[in-house]
Amino acid sequence: MARQQSDREDLLREATALVERAELKVAGFDEPIIVGFRRGGAASFFFGSDPVYQFSAAGELRRAFVAGCLVKAEQGRLVRLSRERSAAAVTLVRDELDAREQAELLAAAEAKLRRLAAALAAGGFKLIGQVPADSDIVERVRQWFAARPGEISVARVPNVR
Repeated sequence: MARQQSDREDLLREATALVERAELKVAGFDEPIIVGFRRGGAASFFFGSDPVYQFSAAGELRRAFVAGCLVKAEQGRLVRLSRERSAAAVTLVRDELDAREQAELLAAAEAKLRRLAAALAAGGFKLIGQVPADSDIVERVRQWFAARPGEISVARVPNVR
């Protein structure tokens, strides 16, 4: 538990690519949530250390960290990268999610994001900290939710550009 708290504090303080970021304690979630925005408007949501969902400025899912694996967008599909360790080496294994796996991952992400949006709309949260201190990041997150398309779509590439 202490290790996870340290990780969250480091993320809030040191995630400088997220020029605006906030840590929230949200009703209905066990761990604090960190939400941040890159300079171009790309949003990231950290539900504890796992899952993590990262979006493009257009609101498309570009990367995720789910069940201990990195998931990235490639040509509008999701690809899972997992590490396999042996005595001699660590190998990165690439596995394209099939249609069912992709649909399940997107549905789980959508459910978490909708729960977060509902809690923010109802005021069911406590702001633990934010960078910069004088921003209204919660309002920015609310606006992001209001502007996003109905269902999560997958980006063509995993990087922000």
